[in-house]
Amino acid sequence: RLVESGGGLVQPGGSLRLSCGISEESLTYFAIAWFRQAPGKEREWVSCISSVDGSTSYLDSVKGRFTISRDSAKDTVYLQINSLKPEDTAVYYCAAELTDCKIYASEYHYWGQGTQVTVSA
Repeated sequence: RLVESGGGLVQPGGSLRLSCGISEESLTYFAIAWFRQAPGKEREWVSCISSVDGSTSYLDSVKGRFTISRDSAKDTVYLQINSLKPEDTAVYYCAAELTDCKIYASEYHYWGQGTQVTVSA
């Protein structure tokens, strides 16, 4: 139901823009979060954009490098990732929830399939 795209292999310091779209419905009324999961680690909340007031929130380690945004006309949420580091390597997932931003994966009902981001020289 949610579809991510935009992942890839980039060198340290590079940038990517991840996209999250939806089929059969609109993202308008959903809070959209991005999570990531590195091999052998738990899924980690990264960022969220509110459905109520458009406010955004970020994991401390990505503040200033990641930007979440919503394009209502395209019904898409983006995660712009700059100054990539090897520790950003993970599968990135978008998740949607009607009751606004949450930080625990278990609180999100809708998930995409994930897109791989690999940061390596």
